[in-house]
Amino acid sequence: MRFRHADTIWSTHPQLTAGVLYADGVDAHADTGPRAAAHTARAAARLAGAPEGEFPEITAWRRTFSGLGLRPTQYRCAAESLLRRLRKEGGLPRIHPVVDLCNAISVAHAVPVAALDADRIAAPLLEVRPARGEEVYTAFDGTTEHPAPGEVTFVDSAGRAHARRWTHRQSGWSAVGPDTRRVLVVTEAMHDGGERTVRALLKTVAEELAAHWPVVTTDAVLTAGAPEFAFAG
Repeated sequence: MRFRHADTIWSTHPQLTAGVLYADGVDAHADTGPRAAAHTARAAARLAGAPEGEFPEITAWRRTFSGLGLRPTQYRCAAESLLRRLRKEGGLPRIHPVVDLCNAISVAHAVPVAALDADRIAAPLLEVRPARGEEVYTAFDGTTEHPAPGEVTFVDSAGRAHARRWTHRQSGWSAVGPDTRRVLVVTEAMHDGGERTVRALLKTVAEELAAHWPVVTTDAVLTAGAPEFAFAG
C-alpha cells in the first residue's frame, strides 16, 4: 500500500509538511487515558495564555482553508475543533485508545492528526488530491456524500473518500474501531516550523503506541521531493 500527496497539492501548497506513520498490533483494550491526559494538559496550559485562533499552527490552516474558498470559522481543521472543544468543555471525548492518544497529541502540537483503519483502505494507493466529484464519502452516521469537484480529500483505489475538506472531518468508513489492528496516522502542518512539529509529533505517536501495544511502526516525513510512503497492505 502507498500513501502520497498529489503533485498539485505540493505545487499549490509549498508550505505543507506532512508526516505519516503505520502501526500494526493495536487493539481497543489498552488504557491510554493517563498519557492522553498528560498531552491534553499541555494543550490546556497553552490555551490558558491565548485562544486557539491565535496559535500560528491554526492561523496557517485558516489561511489555507480561505485559499480553498472555505470559511475558516465554518470549516475548521480537526486540530482547531478539538482545541476549541477542550477550551469550552475542559476535556476531549473518549472514543478509542488509539484515537484518544492521537487527539491528545494533536491538541498538544496544535496540528491535525488523522488515524485511519488501514484495513478499510482499498489498495494500492491512498492519495491526498482534489476530488473529481464521483468519490464516495461515508459519514459517521452511515450516510453517503460526494465531495465537490476540487475539494481536497483522501482518495483510495476504490474511489472512496476518507475525508471532507482536507483536514476538516474524517470518514466513518475508515474510523478506528473495536476490530482495528492496523492504523495509518497522518499529520499535516502549514505553519513556519512545521517540519520540526511534524517530526516531534511522529516521534511522540511512535513512542506512545509502543508504550501501550507490542506494535511495529514505520514513519516518514513527506516532501515534494519524496512524496510517497509505502506500508504493508
